[in-house]
Amino acid sequence: MILNAFLLAFKQIRRNLLRAFLTMLGVIIGVGSVIVMIAIGNGVKENIQKQIQSLGSNIIMVRPARGFMSGGVAMKRNFSLEEVGRVKKQFTQARAVAPSVWKESLVRYGGRNAQIQVIGVDSEYFSATQWKISSGRGIDEREYTQGARICLMGTSAIKELFSGENPLGKRIRVKDSVCEIIGILESKGQGGMGNDQDNVIIMPLKAFSSFVFGSSSLFFVQSITISLKEGIDSTQATQRLREIMLQIRPPQEGQREMFEIWDTKEMARTQEETTKTMTLFLSCIAGVSLLVGGIGIMNIMLVSVTERTREIGTRLAIGALESEVLMQFLVESVVISMMGGIIGIVLGFFVALFMSFYLNIPFVFDSLVALGAFGVSAAVGIAFGYLPAKKASMQDPIKALRYE
Repeated sequence: MILNAFLLAFKQIRRNLLRAFLTMLGVIIGVGSVIVMIAIGNGVKENIQKQIQSLGSNIIMVRPARGFMSGGVAMKRNFSLEEVGRVKKQFTQARAVAPSVWKESLVRYGGRNAQIQVIGVDSEYFSATQWKISSGRGIDEREYTQGARICLMGTSAIKELFSGENPLGKRIRVKDSVCEIIGILESKGQGGMGNDQDNVIIMPLKAFSSFVFGSSSLFFVQSITISLKEGIDSTQATQRLREIMLQIRPPQEGQREMFEIWDTKEMARTQEETTKTMTLFLSCIAGVSLLVGGIGIMNIMLVSVTERTREIGTRLAIGALESEVLMQFLVESVVISMMGGIIGIVLGFFVALFMSFYLNIPFVFDSLVALGAFGVSAAVGIAFGYLPAKKASMQDPIKALRYE
């Protein structure tokens, strides 16, 4: 009986193909939207995790901030090396404390030139960030102390300047000074703000201050990257670091803190929670489309029952049971809804694939979500198809046969 009901349902859908497709449209949009939202949400979540991992594990970052006073906004003042030294001495939970400073500069090699982010660092930077060198060598302690004119380059910067040529041992001009490339950095990919983390040149802090800034300014450190020791809780460590920074930079009366502390683990948690909330919100909107689609199915099935009143009367008159008529119309409703679900899954898959490529995030397709969306589409067919099916099964055969 069920097999016959399915065959009759397909025949009826084929007979009114356009109407059946328009009926499915709400389910297609609803299911497709759920697939897209979940896939994009998972892709963004994975992208955030990669970006946080690229900063290093158990990392805290300290940056200068503007102080707000009753008379207006105070100037933002970078950190001094003396302040960095005090952090290194007092913050015992740190495995490495690395000051850094950066500036986008014009870099030239041969006849090519490009705007590249130049970063000055000290000897603890690579220990703090866990940024590895893929080829060549790193900067040794003596070269950091002397401010040697050497540098490491990211993969994107190499592509812009060298076009396939091996950069090791070559000399490039940064502003008006020359430095030798001694190593190539491992690729980090896109940063949290959409920036290319590989479009960089890294050199000793002392060399940076002299020939990029043109002087050895007292206050020029723009960021302090701190790697915590194993087993240290980042929340407690952040609180201890804030106490130290308040001693180093006590705010004046009516002024807020002159620094900002970023805990990468807390940043990751916050961003993940935001992504989950947005995904849930958008999925609820997609669920409204499923509800509208279900109402559309109910409406069309009620019209179909009215149109096929004499057919229903004939079936009942020649011995069809009420349960068989109910089953026929219920199966037809479920088939329409399930076909809409299948089309929605396929459409959602390709839309999510395209959007992942366009947004430059990983494509994460959850097959369990797709299976669940298909099950929901079938449930919509049953829920919204039952009333029309029940109405069809309750027809009086004599009145149905007389219906015009």
